[in-house]
Amino acid sequence: MQKNLVIVESPAKAKTIERFLGKNYKVAATIGHIRDLPKSSLGIDIENEFEPKYITIRGKGPIIQELKKEAKKSKKIFLGTDPDREGEAISWHLAYVLGIDNKEKVRVEFKEITKEAVLSAMKKPRAIDQNLVDAQQARRILDRLVGYKISPLLWRKIRKGLSAGRVQSVAVKLICDREEEIKNFIPEEYWSIKAELIKNKETFTANFYGEYIQGKETKVELKNKEEVDRVLNNLDLNNFFVESVKKGIKRRNPYPPYTTSTLQQDASKKLGFSTKKTMMIAQQLYEGINVKGEGSVGLITYIRTDSTRVSPEAIKNAGKFIIDKFGEKYFNGGNSYLNKSKKDSQDAHEGIRPTSILREPDLIKGSLTTDQYKLYKLIWERFISSQMTQALYDTLSVSIRSNDFIFKATGSKLVFDGFLIIYNNDEDDEKDNKMPNLAVNDKLKLKEIIPNQHFTQPPPRYTEASLIKTLEELGIGRPSTYSPTIATILSRNYVTLEKRYFVPTELGILVNDLLRKYFYDVINEEFTAELEEDLDEIAEGQLSWVEVVKGFYDNFSVVLGKAEEEIEEIVLEDEVTDVICKKCGKNMVIKHGRYGKFLACPGYPECKNTKPLLDELDVKCPNCNGNLVKRRSKNGRVFYGCSNYPNCNFVLWNEPVKEKCPKCGSIMVIKKSKKEKQITCTNKECGHTQIEKSK
Repeated sequence: MQKNLVIVESPAKAKTIERFLGKNYKVAATIGHIRDLPKSSLGIDIENEFEPKYITIRGKGPIIQELKKEAKKSKKIFLGTDPDREGEAISWHLAYVLGIDNKEKVRVEFKEITKEAVLSAMKKPRAIDQNLVDAQQARRILDRLVGYKISPLLWRKIRKGLSAGRVQSVAVKLICDREEEIKNFIPEEYWSIKAELIKNKETFTANFYGEYIQGKETKVELKNKEEVDRVLNNLDLNNFFVESVKKGIKRRNPYPPYTTSTLQQDASKKLGFSTKKTMMIAQQLYEGINVKGEGSVGLITYIRTDSTRVSPEAIKNAGKFIIDKFGEKYFNGGNSYLNKSKKDSQDAHEGIRPTSILREPDLIKGSLTTDQYKLYKLIWERFISSQMTQALYDTLSVSIRSNDFIFKATGSKLVFDGFLIIYNNDEDDEKDNKMPNLAVNDKLKLKEIIPNQHFTQPPPRYTEASLIKTLEELGIGRPSTYSPTIATILSRNYVTLEKRYFVPTELGILVNDLLRKYFYDVINEEFTAELEEDLDEIAEGQLSWVEVVKGFYDNFSVVLGKAEEEIEEIVLEDEVTDVICKKCGKNMVIKHGRYGKFLACPGYPECKNTKPLLDELDVKCPNCNGNLVKRRSKNGRVFYGCSNYPNCNFVLWNEPVKEKCPKCGSIMVIKKSKKEKQITCTNKECGHTQIEKSK
């Protein structure tokens, strides 16, 4: 008996779906893309309306032959690639190689990999959406034109192996711009005054606010010691009293379900995951996990989305769960989180949520790896909390007067936890700030007056989380682009990650300066965001992809020609070191390779001696007594390993310190938080920790 053939991208996804569909279906996988533009040439016929020349990706020939073989003996074919523009394009390429008419209803979308969702999707096949294909094709062609036209220019003028791209170059520009801000930042002095006050033996803190000017409370900025001394000299230290009291209620709303970017941001901040790691684990949770007692099942909905929408069925199920577990007062009645004002929202997708709210993280923990559990728990708690009631705080705001000077104190007390019973965001964590009961004209005793000098701080460097947030706010890139963009700028050595912050390299700054001078119209934030809007309009059938590409290229080609003429070859001098080449005696120089810096003999090609460039620490390896050195992984992450590698494979991800653990003598490492620096023993059985306040 003939079977129906369903084609998806991933073998894991294929295995899960085949179990749901049963014996009358065969589910095969393409293992990613099957056709693309050639790597060896531009692959775009500029003179013929930018016609792309697709070829079979190297190594995919046998897969295509097997798919053709299965297609010939199948009763019907369904294309179930991912439900986004990229997935639509893969289905379009599959239709081409298998000889399927694009108007035939073969396209099915699996927005979650559960039995109910899969069976429902199979009942609603549609034709391939050419508008979505065109939008993806336009993106691919635009990126190819930028990459394959600017990159060779960089090779000729600077050095081989460099690249430029529509989104990656904007990301590098943002990082370089921030570094320039930090470099040029001039700190400004300012002061604060704290008053430690006592009422009925209870101590609380009030902060200087300002003074009465013409009968009104007026905020006063203290910019120097002279201004502070004026306040201190004119205070009546024996007469602090309550001028006014204001009581209120503060409501704190739950967060919407995750989008791709907010998931990446939170996974970075809360779990320390890179964007690449987050998306890899999220893909596993989406495609299917073998859960004990259930078999393989998708645990979360589709992971590439910029929508927060929640389906009515998901709201209903969440509401029942919340009421049963916590009580009716914890359910907010349901919130679909529709964002009608966001034009570019991929509202065909929901926000990222669990496929079944009944799969509580701790109930299926035994079926998940440690990282899968952490990410699933984050998603599950965020979604459940999104359907819960607000948290309520009683608030107290007090103005305190001494002569004509005003101090203010605020307090809050959590009176109903609401969604906080499940989910809290550390950044917005609001601790109870207890204050004594105060009334107007209450006399207060001064315990201590504390003036403090401060200086304004430069803006912080970008982390993965803050860079993604900025790109999203500027409308640059889309959910699927953030992870590969970050991977690319790290692998090209344009930026490095230092203690989880992006720092531009000398090469990154040089390339950015060149691109900004000659290709500003291509890599500036506004233009890139406008192009993203054009791609959205192509997907909606409102613009022609050829017209969008042509409009871009007409201007781009002029700028490119000017750059070719004006840019002179830039010679990057190699940094000479005091390390002597053991083969020929010359001083070795620092070279830049695919995975970072290394030492090489300047006598190349006569002498081809190279060796790793090691940043040695004054810390000994506990395994072999070699020196520990600072290294960098392929994705740019800093780690610390033994200089005797590969003979010794000792490694640490946190920076080690010279001081040994006073309890057990093991190596200790630095672990920093926003509030303090911890020096922690690496021996888990010991657990010794020393705390230093962060400066």
